[in-house]
Amino acid sequence: VNRALSGPLNIHCDHSDAMYSRDTGWIQLWSENAQEAYDNAIMAFRIAEHMDIRLPVMVNMDGFIISHSIETMEFLDDKKVKDFVGEFKAVNPLLDLENPKSFGPLILTDNYHEYKRLQHEIMGRAKDVVVQVSEEFAKLSGRSYGLFDSYRLDDAEIAIVVLGSAAGTAKDVIDEYRDKGIKAGLMRPRLFRPYPFDEVAEALKHLKAVCVLDRSDSFGSYGPVFMEVSSALYQLDNGPRLFNKIYGLGGRDFMPSQVEEVLDELGEVAAGGPIKLVKDYLGVRE
Repeated sequence: VNRALSGPLNIHCDHSDAMYSRDTGWIQLWSENAQEAYDNAIMAFRIAEHMDIRLPVMVNMDGFIISHSIETMEFLDDKKVKDFVGEFKAVNPLLDLENPKSFGPLILTDNYHEYKRLQHEIMGRAKDVVVQVSEEFAKLSGRSYGLFDSYRLDDAEIAIVVLGSAAGTAKDVIDEYRDKGIKAGLMRPRLFRPYPFDEVAEALKHLKAVCVLDRSDSFGSYGPVFMEVSSALYQLDNGPRLFNKIYGLGGRDFMPSQVEEVLDELGEVAAGGPIKLVKDYLGVRE
Protein backbone atom coordinates (compact mmCIF):
# COMPACT_ATOMS: atom_id res chain seq x y z
CA VAL A 1 0.00 0.00 0.00
CA ASN A 2 1.83 3.07 -1.25
CA ARG A 3 2.09 6.06 1.07
CA ALA A 4 4.16 9.19 1.39
CA LEU A 5 7.33 9.12 3.46
CA SER A 6 8.21 11.50 6.28
CA GLY A 7 9.13 14.24 6.77
CA PRO A 8 6.90 15.98 7.29
CA LEU A 9 4.72 13.13 8.57
CA ASN A 10 2.10 12.05 6.03
CA ILE A 11 0.24 8.74 5.68
CA HIS A 12 -1.58 9.48 2.42
CA CYS A 13 -0.89 8.25 -1.08
CA ASP A 14 2.13 8.83 -3.17
CA HIS A 15 4.80 6.50 -4.55
CA SER A 16 7.85 7.68 -2.63
CA ASP A 17 7.99 4.57 -0.42
CA ALA A 18 8.28 2.20 -3.38
CA MET A 19 10.52 4.48 -5.41
CA TYR A 20 13.00 4.96 -2.59
CA SER A 21 13.29 1.16 -2.37
CA ARG A 22 13.38 0.47 -6.11
CA ASP A 23 17.06 -0.54 -6.13
CA THR A 24 16.95 -2.95 -3.19
CA GLY A 25 16.49 -6.04 -5.37
CA TRP A 26 12.71 -6.51 -5.22
CA ILE A 27 10.58 -7.10 -8.30
CA GLN A 28 7.88 -4.41 -8.47
CA LEU A 29 4.36 -4.91 -9.84
CA TRP A 30 1.96 -1.94 -9.98
CA SER A 31 -1.84 -1.97 -9.83
CA GLU A 32 -4.44 0.44 -11.21
CA ASN A 33 -7.36 -0.83 -9.11
CA ALA A 34 -8.33 -3.36 -6.46
CA GLN A 35 -8.97 -6.12 -8.99
CA GLU A 36 -5.48 -5.80 -10.40
CA ALA A 37 -3.95 -5.64 -6.91
CA TYR A 38 -5.73 -8.91 -6.05
CA ASP A 39 -4.58 -10.54 -9.28
CA ASN A 40 -1.02 -9.26 -8.87
CA ALA A 41 -0.88 -10.67 -5.34
CA ILE A 42 -1.75 -14.13 -6.64
CA MET A 43 0.76 -13.95 -9.48
CA ALA A 44 3.43 -12.57 -7.15
CA PHE A 45 3.79 -15.89 -5.33
CA ARG A 46 4.36 -17.80 -8.58
CA ILE A 47 6.84 -15.17 -9.80
CA ALA A 48 8.80 -14.92 -6.54
CA GLU A 49 9.08 -18.69 -6.10
CA HIS A 50 10.03 -19.41 -9.71
CA MET A 51 13.20 -21.49 -9.68
CA ASP A 52 14.93 -19.21 -12.21
CA ILE A 53 14.83 -16.17 -9.94
CA ARG A 54 13.70 -16.72 -6.31
CA LEU A 55 13.35 -12.98 -5.67
CA PRO A 56 10.87 -11.09 -3.48
CA VAL A 57 7.98 -9.32 -5.21
CA MET A 58 6.45 -6.01 -4.12
CA VAL A 59 2.79 -5.57 -5.17
CA ASN A 60 2.00 -1.86 -5.23
CA MET A 61 -1.41 -0.23 -4.93
CA ASP A 62 -2.28 3.36 -4.09
CA GLY A 63 -2.91 3.96 -0.39
CA PHE A 64 -6.43 5.10 0.52
CA ILE A 65 -7.39 5.64 -3.15
CA ILE A 66 -7.47 1.87 -3.67
CA SER A 67 -6.80 0.38 -0.24
CA HIS A 68 -9.61 2.24 1.57
CA SER A 69 -12.17 2.40 -1.23
CA ILE A 70 -14.98 0.07 -2.32
CA GLU A 71 -15.28 -1.39 -5.80
CA THR A 72 -16.65 -4.50 -7.45
CA MET A 73 -14.22 -7.41 -7.79
CA GLU A 74 -14.21 -10.95 -9.12
CA PHE A 75 -12.67 -13.50 -6.75
CA LEU A 76 -11.27 -16.84 -7.80
CA ASP A 77 -12.10 -20.09 -6.08
CA ASP A 78 -9.66 -20.79 -3.24
CA LYS A 79 -8.73 -24.22 -4.57
CA LYS A 80 -7.96 -22.82 -8.02
CA VAL A 81 -5.73 -20.17 -6.47
CA LYS A 82 -3.91 -22.75 -4.33
CA ASP A 83 -3.39 -24.99 -7.35
CA PHE A 84 -2.11 -22.05 -9.39
CA VAL A 85 0.31 -20.86 -6.71
CA GLY A 86 1.47 -24.37 -5.81
CA GLU A 87 3.32 -25.59 -2.76
CA PHE A 88 6.35 -23.67 -1.59
CA LYS A 89 9.59 -25.54 -2.26
CA ALA A 90 12.31 -24.68 0.23
CA VAL A 91 15.58 -24.74 -1.70
CA ASN A 92 17.91 -24.05 1.23
CA PRO A 93 15.94 -24.70 4.43
CA LEU A 94 17.54 -23.22 7.51
CA LEU A 95 16.93 -26.35 9.60
CA ASP A 96 18.43 -28.86 7.14
CA LEU A 97 21.02 -30.17 9.59
CA GLU A 98 22.52 -32.57 7.05
CA ASN A 99 23.36 -29.64 4.74
CA PRO A 100 24.20 -26.63 6.91
CA LYS A 101 24.05 -23.20 5.29
CA SER A 102 25.30 -19.73 6.10
CA PHE A 103 22.90 -16.80 5.60
CA GLY A 104 23.92 -13.15 5.51
CA PRO A 105 27.67 -13.77 5.57
CA LEU A 106 30.35 -11.13 5.33
CA ILE A 107 31.47 -10.76 1.70
CA LEU A 108 34.59 -8.71 1.12
CA THR A 109 36.23 -7.14 -1.91
CA ASP A 110 37.27 -10.46 -3.44
CA ASN A 111 33.64 -11.51 -4.18
CA TYR A 112 31.25 -8.60 -3.50
CA HIS A 113 31.50 -7.10 -7.01
CA GLU A 114 30.66 -10.44 -8.65
CA TYR A 115 27.81 -11.01 -6.20
CA LYS A 116 26.15 -7.74 -7.21
CA ARG A 117 26.53 -8.49 -10.91
CA LEU A 118 24.84 -11.83 -10.30
CA GLN A 119 21.92 -10.07 -8.60
CA HIS A 120 21.51 -7.91 -11.69
CA GLU A 121 21.59 -10.92 -14.01
CA ILE A 122 18.99 -12.80 -11.98
CA MET A 123 16.73 -9.75 -11.81
CA GLY A 124 16.92 -9.53 -15.60
CA ARG A 125 15.38 -13.00 -15.88
CA ALA A 126 12.28 -11.85 -14.03
CA LYS A 127 10.77 -10.10 -17.06
CA ASP A 128 10.26 -13.36 -18.94
CA VAL A 129 8.93 -15.03 -15.80
CA VAL A 130 6.38 -12.24 -15.31
CA VAL A 131 5.19 -12.66 -18.91
CA GLN A 132 4.96 -16.44 -18.53
CA VAL A 133 3.04 -16.31 -15.25
CA SER A 134 0.71 -13.60 -16.59
CA GLU A 135 -0.17 -15.78 -19.58
CA GLU A 136 -0.94 -18.72 -17.30
CA PHE A 137 -3.02 -16.51 -15.02
CA ALA A 138 -5.03 -15.27 -18.01
CA LYS A 139 -6.05 -18.87 -18.75
CA LEU A 140 -7.22 -19.26 -15.15
CA SER A 141 -9.01 -15.95 -14.69
CA GLY A 142 -9.77 -14.56 -18.14
CA ARG A 143 -7.90 -11.39 -17.16
CA SER A 144 -4.82 -10.64 -19.21
CA TYR A 145 -1.89 -8.50 -18.06
CA GLY A 146 1.30 -7.46 -19.83
CA LEU A 147 4.46 -5.64 -18.86
CA PHE A 148 2.47 -2.43 -19.22
CA ASP A 149 -1.06 -1.36 -20.08
CA SER A 150 -1.44 0.47 -23.41
CA TYR A 151 -4.56 2.60 -23.83
CA ARG A 152 -5.36 4.01 -27.29
CA LEU A 153 -1.62 4.13 -27.89
CA ASP A 154 -1.20 2.42 -31.27
CA ASP A 155 -2.26 5.40 -33.42
CA ALA A 156 -1.56 8.13 -30.85
CA GLU A 157 0.58 11.18 -31.53
CA ILE A 158 0.86 12.29 -27.90
CA ALA A 159 0.80 10.18 -24.74
CA ILE A 160 0.94 10.19 -20.96
CA VAL A 161 2.94 7.63 -18.96
CA VAL A 162 1.63 7.18 -15.42
CA LEU A 163 1.59 4.54 -12.67
CA GLY A 164 -1.30 3.35 -10.54
CA SER A 165 -4.82 4.62 -10.05
CA ALA A 166 -4.21 7.97 -11.76
CA ALA A 167 -4.35 6.11 -15.08
CA GLY A 168 -8.10 5.68 -14.68
CA THR A 169 -8.63 9.43 -14.42
CA ALA A 170 -6.33 10.05 -17.37
CA LYS A 171 -8.12 7.48 -19.56
CA ASP A 172 -11.46 9.27 -19.15
CA VAL A 173 -9.95 12.59 -20.25
CA ILE A 174 -8.13 10.92 -23.14
CA ASP A 175 -11.49 9.60 -24.36
CA GLU A 176 -12.85 13.15 -24.35
CA TYR A 177 -9.87 14.40 -26.34
CA ARG A 178 -10.26 11.53 -28.80
CA ASP A 179 -13.85 12.67 -29.37
CA LYS A 180 -12.39 16.06 -30.36
CA GLY A 181 -10.10 14.38 -32.88
CA ILE A 182 -6.92 14.64 -30.79
CA LYS A 183 -4.87 11.45 -31.00
CA ALA A 184 -3.93 10.97 -27.36
CA GLY A 185 -2.96 7.75 -25.63
CA LEU A 186 -1.59 6.36 -22.37
CA MET A 187 0.95 3.88 -21.09
CA ARG A 188 0.61 2.54 -17.56
CA PRO A 189 3.67 0.56 -16.46
CA ARG A 190 2.89 -2.64 -14.54
CA LEU A 191 6.41 -4.01 -14.17
CA PHE A 192 8.78 -1.37 -12.83
CA ARG A 193 11.61 -3.62 -11.65
CA PRO A 194 13.10 -5.05 -13.72
CA TYR A 195 12.31 -2.25 -16.15
CA PRO A 196 11.33 -3.38 -19.69
CA PHE A 197 13.41 -0.83 -21.61
CA ASP A 198 13.17 -2.38 -25.08
CA GLU A 199 9.42 -2.95 -24.91
CA VAL A 200 8.77 0.60 -23.68
CA ALA A 201 10.90 2.09 -26.46
CA GLU A 202 9.07 0.03 -29.07
CA ALA A 203 5.66 1.12 -27.76
CA LEU A 204 6.51 4.84 -27.60
CA LYS A 205 8.84 5.33 -30.57
CA HIS A 206 6.14 6.55 -32.99
CA LEU A 207 4.89 9.36 -30.74
CA LYS A 208 5.62 13.06 -31.20
CA ALA A 209 5.56 13.99 -27.50
CA VAL A 210 5.30 12.17 -24.16
CA CYS A 211 4.69 13.46 -20.64
CA VAL A 212 5.73 11.21 -17.77
CA LEU A 213 3.75 11.78 -14.58
CA ASP A 214 5.50 10.94 -11.30
CA ARG A 215 3.78 10.61 -7.92
CA SER A 216 7.20 10.70 -6.28
CA ASP A 217 10.01 13.22 -6.42
CA SER A 218 13.77 12.89 -6.60
CA PHE A 219 15.14 16.06 -5.10
CA GLY A 220 17.66 17.71 -7.38
CA SER A 221 16.80 15.38 -10.25
CA TYR A 222 13.84 14.23 -12.33
CA GLY A 223 11.03 11.92 -11.24
CA PRO A 224 11.91 8.21 -10.99
CA VAL A 225 9.55 7.03 -13.74
CA PHE A 226 10.72 9.83 -16.03
CA MET A 227 14.33 8.72 -15.65
CA GLU A 228 13.44 5.15 -16.65
CA VAL A 229 11.39 6.25 -19.67
CA SER A 230 14.18 8.64 -20.71
CA SER A 231 16.69 5.80 -20.54
CA ALA A 232 14.42 3.59 -22.64
CA LEU A 233 13.98 6.25 -25.34
CA TYR A 234 17.66 7.26 -25.38
CA GLN A 235 18.44 4.42 -27.78
CA LEU A 236 16.09 5.86 -30.44
CA ASP A 237 17.49 8.07 -33.20
CA ASN A 238 14.30 10.11 -33.47
CA GLY A 239 12.31 9.53 -30.32
CA PRO A 240 9.43 11.63 -28.98
CA ARG A 241 9.99 14.90 -27.14
CA LEU A 242 9.76 14.26 -23.42
CA PHE A 243 8.91 16.17 -20.26
CA ASN A 244 8.08 15.40 -16.63
CA LYS A 245 5.29 16.43 -14.26
CA ILE A 246 5.23 15.71 -10.52
CA TYR A 247 1.70 15.29 -9.16
CA GLY A 248 -0.32 14.10 -6.18
CA LEU A 249 2.36 14.13 -3.47
CA GLY A 250 1.12 13.34 0.04
CA GLY A 251 -2.32 12.35 -1.25
CA ARG A 252 -3.09 15.57 -3.18
CA ASP A 253 -6.00 14.81 -5.51
CA PHE A 254 -5.22 14.22 -9.18
CA MET A 255 -7.91 16.04 -11.12
CA PRO A 256 -9.19 15.72 -14.72
CA SER A 257 -8.31 19.39 -15.21
CA GLN A 258 -4.66 18.51 -14.62
CA VAL A 259 -4.82 15.82 -17.32
CA GLU A 260 -6.30 18.43 -19.66
CA GLU A 261 -3.42 20.77 -18.80
CA VAL A 262 -0.89 18.07 -19.65
CA LEU A 263 -2.60 17.06 -22.90
CA ASP A 264 -2.84 20.67 -24.03
CA GLU A 265 0.87 21.16 -23.38
CA LEU A 266 1.65 17.91 -25.18
CA GLY A 267 -0.25 19.18 -28.21
CA GLU A 268 1.82 22.36 -28.27
CA VAL A 269 5.10 20.47 -27.90
CA ALA A 270 4.10 17.95 -30.59
CA ALA A 271 3.41 20.86 -32.95
CA GLY A 272 6.97 22.11 -32.46
CA GLY A 273 6.47 24.44 -29.53
CA PRO A 274 9.04 24.75 -26.74
CA ILE A 275 9.14 22.58 -23.64
CA LYS A 276 8.69 25.22 -20.94
CA LEU A 277 10.21 23.16 -18.12
CA VAL A 278 11.49 19.61 -18.44
CA LYS A 279 10.33 19.01 -14.85
CA ASP A 280 7.39 20.87 -13.31
CA TYR A 281 4.72 20.35 -10.64
CA LEU A 282 0.97 19.90 -11.20
CA GLY A 283 -1.57 21.32 -8.76
CA VAL A 284 0.97 23.00 -6.50
CA ARG A 285 -0.01 26.19 -4.68
CA GLU A 286 2.39 29.08 -5.18
